[in-house]
Amino acid sequence: MDFGVISSQIINGLVLGFLYVLIAVGLSIIFGMLGVVNFAHGALFALGAYFALTLRPHIGDAGIIVVAPVLVAVVGMLIEATMLRPLYDKEPLLGLLLTFGLALFIEELIRTVWGAAGHPFDAPAYLSGFLVFGPILVTKYRLVVLAITALLTFAIWLFLERTPYGRVIRAGSRDAEMVSMLGINLPRVFTLVFGMGTLLAGVAGVLAAPLWSVVPSMAESAIMPAFVVVTIGGLSSLRGAVVGGLVVGIAVALTIQFMPAAANAVMYLLMALVLLARPRGLFGERWERFE
Repeated sequence: MDFGVISSQIINGLVLGFLYVLIAVGLSIIFGMLGVVNFAHGALFALGAYFALTLRPHIGDAGIIVVAPVLVAVVGMLIEATMLRPLYDKEPLLGLLLTFGLALFIEELIRTVWGAAGHPFDAPAYLSGFLVFGPILVTKYRLVVLAITALLTFAIWLFLERTPYGRVIRAGSRDAEMVSMLGINLPRVFTLVFGMGTLLAGVAGVLAAPLWSVVPSMAESAIMPAFVVVTIGGLSSLRGAVVGGLVVGIAVALTIQFMPAAANAVMYLLMALVLLARPRGLFGERWERFE
């Protein structure tokens, strides 16, 4: 068994895993605070890639990593304020059905605006080529993506754990009524949380564009692994999203190398094994508001 091949695939798995983490953390934050299973999250991920595709000739590679996710966040906040907010006191199934319908609508909108065919999206020229560390061979772009996603994940943790705004979000995810009684404008917090979650999906979409095919169906390639990750890690758990994303990413990358036909199935097998042993996920807790 070649050590260099295995090490290279593990690094590729970390890159894939941290992309899953960004998508899953946004999904988990939205569920924890709003109690909404956002099926449109994958479509917003794809929208980030398409915004980057359109803006790249005008603002360059450095600009799209900021502007495209912000545009996705604006779309997300508009969705929350105009469509989801009236459903918070209604049957929870309505929010799920709405976001499922939005996912289909956004995907068809992408086909209408950008076409059904895929679009080439190369990595920046200065990040082309490989880096060699002994027997390990890794592309420069993947290493940069690994660094950016790892730093952004750490920044999210700092924000949620060490800032007053993060404490409001964590408290609101446990008891939104109590937070509202303290005089905090809860609707505004909900909008900002939804925007933050979709911003992370947009960042992941921009970073994934040179690695994945920029096609309308890339939404499905993101949303299903994201649900698997949050299920493995535990709903609304940041630590669970990180651990689950990295485990799934490495498992998929190694399976692609040694058993390509099973690459899509391995993450579902992991999810089934975790749920059999711990139905709430690795770091899931009992949350009375959802029971």
